[in-house]
Amino acid sequence: SVEGAAARVGLQAERLALVPAETVFGSFPRSLRETAREQGREIDLTVRGLDLPVDRGMLQALKDPVLHALRNALSHGAEPLAVRRVAGKPDAAAIEFEVAIRGGRLVVSVADDGPGPDLAAIEATARRRGLLRPEDPADAQTLLALVFEPGFSTAGAVDALSGRGFGLSVVADAARALQGVVRLEAREPWGSVLTIAAPLSAARRAMLLVEAGGATYALPGAAVERLLRLHQSTLPRAMGRPVLRVPNPSGTEETFPIVALGEILGGGASASPHLTAILVRAGGRRFALSVDALRDVRTLLVLPAPPVGGDSGLVAGTVVLPGDVPALVLDPDGLAARAGLVGAAASPVDSAAGPGGTLGEAPRSKHRATILVVDDSITTRTLEKGILEAAGYRVVVCVDGQDALDRLHADIEVFDLVLADVEMPRLDGFGLLGAIRAESRFARLPVVLMTSRGDATDVARGLDLGADAYLTKQKFDQRQLLDTIGQLL
Repeated sequence: SVEGAAARVGLQAERLALVPAETVFGSFPRSLRETAREQGREIDLTVRGLDLPVDRGMLQALKDPVLHALRNALSHGAEPLAVRRVAGKPDAAAIEFEVAIRGGRLVVSVADDGPGPDLAAIEATARRRGLLRPEDPADAQTLLALVFEPGFSTAGAVDALSGRGFGLSVVADAARALQGVVRLEAREPWGSVLTIAAPLSAARRAMLLVEAGGATYALPGAAVERLLRLHQSTLPRAMGRPVLRVPNPSGTEETFPIVALGEILGGGASASPHLTAILVRAGGRRFALSVDALRDVRTLLVLPAPPVGGDSGLVAGTVVLPGDVPALVLDPDGLAARAGLVGAAASPVDSAAGPGGTLGEAPRSKHRATILVVDDSITTRTLEKGILEAAGYRVVVCVDGQDALDRLHADIEVFDLVLADVEMPRLDGFGLLGAIRAESRFARLPVVLMTSRGDATDVARGLDLGADAYLTKQKFDQRQLLDTIGQLL
């Protein structure tokens, strides 16, 4: 039929337009290694994502800027051997080259473990060229945006490779042409990373189709680790909700909170006794996502997210299902963030300052707070530990109040907050709180009680003893827990 022939032509056109990133970038690793040998430099090059299908035009537009970024990383990441050894770095300079698709964008990043951007030199050059007035601020974000100005360089001489900032305006111009953004930032404990992010014009990707709240949604297949069909009554519970225990290769079990997709999207969870769940990977973390039903696995053309009416944090694009039915593609990182499962650090492409500008960055805490979690339930304390560590906190666990009091007296570390259950053997949460408040050195230590005993008298007793907050497990909300801790710290 005419319709069938048109569909076949369209499919062939898509296949011609979408090619593996290796088609254009594949020669870069070998070229960089050869250049390193010619320069007498030793590098350890890591390459990821060259198998991803990307629009050929986008790859061609990024070819020269990406090659320059790699040469720039070699020039400034591969310090002299003596300098690297004094700094405690491996002899071989580490360079990472990654192509990824995140949040409906193509993200290309080049990172090195060199000395990182020289902010003092960048400021001096900027003021000398009149890019910064004497009264203008010189914070890191402002300075790192200036390296993309035409002709900006802090290099005293141009070497055979490049100078930090020399020619980076070419990278910014390419990002602007693709309606994208570019960012240069320092890495911890050393080094720098250059990130280019541009919206995908189109890409065919494997999608898992799921149903929640009567609507169909698509999840990127690459983020799906496992599909599970469980019975609600067999699941362990922690803090008023079911959790999932999954064996890992080490022979132990990991505990994951089960988050209902319907709740994330503003609806409700299914009341069915059977639970359909997906173990999802997002931002280096995993969580269990429950849905009403699994529908299909298809390779579909992913189009840009709708310009209006969509949630930019959750929606990564759109697909058209058979029958010309549109469906939203959900971003796993956005789902994790909405469920309160990720920490404060933003993804490299979350907040854009504008085409060719620098990307936004979440504020970083100067001190990584240490929290003492006290609960006699291994499931509950493991889940709390996972939630808090995902949010960027350091966590120490104790099995009851006496164990926690002994740990406080041991002075092994300084705790910034205590999160304690109430009903525990030996010394309960009220007893622990009373003991903490009785000692002057712990008088200002924030204590949050988390318990299933939520009646008014128990809450009043906890607050009278000096608890800074009293949360009940029946109404447990991860975001409320993290918000409460964030306010106290």
